Amino acid sequence: MPDNILHAEQINDAAFELFVKAIHSPKEFDIRVIDVGDTKVLDFAVERKGTEEAGVILAEICMGSLAKVELLTPFGDLNRPQVKVETSMPLESCIGSQYAGWPVSHEKFFAMCSGPMRMPRGKEDVLNEYKLHQPATVAVGVMEANKIPDAEVIDLIAQQCGVKSRDVNLCIARTASYPGSIQVVARSVETAMHKLHELKFDLSTIVHGEGTAPVPPIADDDMTALGWTNDSMLYGAKVTLTVDTEDDEIEAILDDIPSSSSSEFGTPFLDIFNRYDKDFYKIDKMLFSPAEIVIKNQKTDREFTAGEVRNDILKTSFGIS
Repeated sequence: MPDNILHAEQINDAAFELFVKAIHSPKEFDIRVIDVGDTKVLDFAVERKGTEEAGVILAEICMGSLAKVELLTPFGDLNRPQVKVETSMPLESCIGSQYAGWPVSHEKFFAMCSGPMRMPRGKEDVLNEYKLHQPATVAVGVMEANKIPDAEVIDLIAQQCGVKSRDVNLCIARTASYPGSIQVVARSVETAMHKLHELKFDLSTIVHGEGTAPVPPIADDDMTALGWTNDSMLYGAKVTLTVDTEDDEIEAILDDIPSSSSSEFGTPFLDIFNRYDKDFYKIDKMLFSPAEIVIKNQKTDREFTAGEVRNDILKTSFGIS
C-alpha cells in the first residue's frame, strides 16, 4: 500500500481554501452562506437550479482541490456540455475525497456525503485499506440533499470526524440543480476507480486519471435527476487511466470494467432503479461503471480499451430527438 499519499490534513485544508473562495464570491457562484450554530453551510442549490460555475467549484471542493474540473462546450450529436475531470492524485482525490461513501442519517434528515472529511472519519474499509484514514483539524464535505442540516446533524458529523462543530464546513446541493448534477457527473474517474476496486485491482498503481461525461438536462425533481446523472455515467462517460503495473493485471479484468459488462446494460437507469424497488443494493454492481475505459500502462507503453459511449441510449433517457 502507498506510504507517500497526501495527508488528510493537507487535503481538507486545500478544500477549505476553495470553500472560503466560494464564501467570498456569493454572487459569482449564486450561493447562500448559512450559519447553523457556529458552522458555515454553503447552500449551492437546495431550492433552486443554481449555476454551472457553482457546479465546477463544488466538484473541485468534493475532490479535495486535487483535480481540475471544467465544462466543455456542447459537441457531437448529443449536443450537451461535457464535464471534464483531470487529476494526478487519483487515489486521494477520488477515493479519499470524492466517493460518496458516507450516508448521513439523523431523524428526518438524510444525505449522501462525500468530500475529504470522509478521511478523518475513516469508517469505510477502502479508506483503511489504502491508508487514507488520518486526522484533520478542519473537515470539508459535500452533501447531496434537498434541505439544510440542523445543529444535531452537524454535531454528529463533527464527532465522527474528530473536530469541533465550528471546524465543519459543508456544501449542500440537491441533485436536480446545476451544481448537484455537475458534481455528480464529475465522478467519471472516481466511478472507474470504484469499479476497479470491486474487481480487486490495486488502485495505488493508478497514477493519473482523466474523464468526460455529459451534463444531462436539469430535471424538475431529484428522482429524475438521479436517473439522468447515472445514465450520463453508464452510457456517456469516457475515462482514461494511466497505470504502472503488469499488463496481465489489466488484461485479466479489462472486459469487466465498463458498464456494458452488466446484464442490466442498455436500459435507462431510472427504469432499472424502479424495477428493484428503488434499492441500489439489489442492482448488479457490475453496472456502476463508465461507458468506455482506456488504460495506458506506462510500464509497458501499451494501451487497452473496452466499452463504448452510447449516445443513443442517452437520447432516449433525456428525451432528446
